[in-house]
Amino acid sequence: MRRRLWVFAALGGLALAGCNPLPTPDYVNVTTPPSYRVESGVRVDNDGYKLDNQGYRVDNDGERLGIVDIPEKTVGDQSNAVAGYYISNTGQNAPGKVASTSDVTAPAPVLPTPAQMPPQAPITPAPANIPPPPGYK
Repeated sequence: MRRRLWVFAALGGLALAGCNPLPTPDYVNVTTPPSYRVESGVRVDNDGYKLDNQGYRVDNDGERLGIVDIPEKTVGDQSNAVAGYYISNTGQNAPGKVASTSDVTAPAPVLPTPAQMPPQAPITPAPANIPPPPGYK
C-alpha cells in the first residue's frame, strides 16, 4: 500500500513539475518597437527631431531643446487632466486631452538676473568667529 502511494506521489510530482500555472505577461513575449528611427546614422524621433545619445531632442547645433509642442496631436481637443483614464462611475474613458504647451495663455515669468538680486546678508556669527567646542583641535 505504501509503495503504491509513493508511486502515485512521484507521478503527481512529475506531472506538476511540467505545469506552469502562471501565465506569461505580454511584455515578456512582445517587444515594443523604439520610438525613433535611424536615418543616415542619426536617431530621429517620430516627430522629426534629432536625438542625442541620451535620447533628448536636439536642434541643428546639437543643443538640447526644452519642451516641444506638437500641435497636430492636440488640435481640437479640450484639455482634461484625466484624459484617457477609465472613469468607473460613468463606465467610459474621460474625454479630452492632457494639457500641452499650446494651452498656456499666461506670459512666461521674468526671472531677475544675478545683478538684480539683492545682496545676501552675511551669516552671523561667522563660523570663523566661534571658538571650537572643547575637545576639538
